[in-house]
Amino acid sequence: MTTVLTNFDTWKQFLADRVKQAENIGLNEETISKLAFEIGSFLDEKVDPKNEQERVLKELWDIGDEEEKKTIARLMVKLVQQS
Repeated sequence: MTTVLTNFDTWKQFLADRVKQAENIGLNEETISKLAFEIGSFLDEKVDPKNEQERVLKELWDIGDEEEKKTIARLMVKLVQQS
């Protein structure tokens, strides 16, 4: 079964689309980052990484403390905003 998580570029595009939607409804950057953190937490607990990029992100997520995980989430949002 193919999912949005199978290909990292597809995942980034999916996340970029969700960030754009959040911006369009007026959510601020802090709220978007909090949502990204929640998504990251969900993926860490429920989804096995499907590619090398996701595996690296999971390993970084797993060793990070809460503030570091928030930074990873903010960086992922920033990455897709610049794409």
